[in-house]
Amino acid sequence: MVAKSALRRKKSLVTTSCFHSQQCGEKYLKSLLIYKGLEFPKTHDLIILDRLCNQAGILTGFSKEDLGRLSAYAVHTRYPGAQPAPEDGEEALEISGMIRKFSRSFFGL
Repeated sequence: MVAKSALRRKKSLVTTSCFHSQQCGEKYLKSLLIYKGLEFPKTHDLIILDRLCNQAGILTGFSKEDLGRLSAYAVHTRYPGAQPAPEDGEEALEISGMIRKFSRSFFGL
């Protein structure tokens, strides 16, 4: 994963890692919706995407708190300001990893 590679570099790229972790989670949730043949809004909000999955019968069990923290990296990491700490990068990787694992299991991969 790009996010893991960015975090593990000698000069850690925490912001890049957080952004790619969010993108990973977003793409996996959208893949579940596409599999179900559902349309969804253009959004980076993982809570919305997860809610749509649950409404479609794909019960993910992800916490809104985790999804909300990960969702924030879609925008906040792309503009100047406060940057995430290394532990934020680790947390983002963990959350996106859970989404990835669930989705791959759902697809039998």
